[in-house]
Amino acid sequence: MTLPVPVSFEFFPPNTPAGDDKLRGVVAELAALRPEFFSVTYGAGGATRDKTLATVRAIAAMGHEAAPHLSCVGATRQTLAEILATYRAQGIRRIVALRGDLPSGTAVASGEFRFAADLVRFIRETQGADWRLEVAAYPEYHPQQRYAARDLDHFAAKMRAGADAAITQFFFNADAYFHFVDEARRRGVEAPIVPGIMPIHNYARIAQFAARDGIEIPRWVALKMEGFMDDAAAVRDFGLDVVTRLCERLLAGGAPGLHFYTLNQSALALEICRRLGA
Repeated sequence: MTLPVPVSFEFFPPNTPAGDDKLRGVVAELAALRPEFFSVTYGAGGATRDKTLATVRAIAAMGHEAAPHLSCVGATRQTLAEILATYRAQGIRRIVALRGDLPSGTAVASGEFRFAADLVRFIRETQGADWRLEVAAYPEYHPQQRYAARDLDHFAAKMRAGADAAITQFFFNADAYFHFVDEARRRGVEAPIVPGIMPIHNYARIAQFAARDGIEIPRWVALKMEGFMDDAAAVRDFGLDVVTRLCERLLAGGAPGLHFYTLNQSALALEICRRLGA
């Protein structure tokens, strides 16, 4: 099963052996779509460093490309060099390079790495050109950024520092994505900007994510979902329709791929891809 554009899937490191077993099953199911890669998140401040590595190893052992997330806030050059050396020894050559969440009560990053562009530049300077580097993009702009132009300038700086592609935060407004891409192109960014897609597994949880990250859920979607709160099947079916239509519009508008935030589940991502023609 394949789609006309590359797909990829994000996981978080499981906390239990049962979670590890479940994730291996999820990877096996999603592998039927022949994804370009699977990414694995990295907890705030490196909280899941060892678990991220273990999950990446497990995915690679199944014969798939794995891309660990790596954040730089609060990290030292020595720590990051050690992490990259470990990944290199494991045959990993793909990283999702992020600034990471700021410590609570902090408005500005401090230390050796203030921005994701600093991390991208560090990887290129110390590891060379043989790594594939993805960075984050925010179609509705970063929740901590007050000015759209400044956010776009930060994004362009990451790309100029040596990133190969970008993956966006999830969103439900296709116009926001297309506008962001247009603005990035005006700043000289030519690399792929892949939309991040969040299947609606649990609307209350998605609404919490959206509120935290400054993501707009269209009023018509919110009201319909709130009316379905006690009907899991209705939430699932309506959510599938909403997200599938979003993907259709993105692909029709030239999106270069789709990156799914799976929450370590396969069913909805598989169904969306099936509806898209996989």
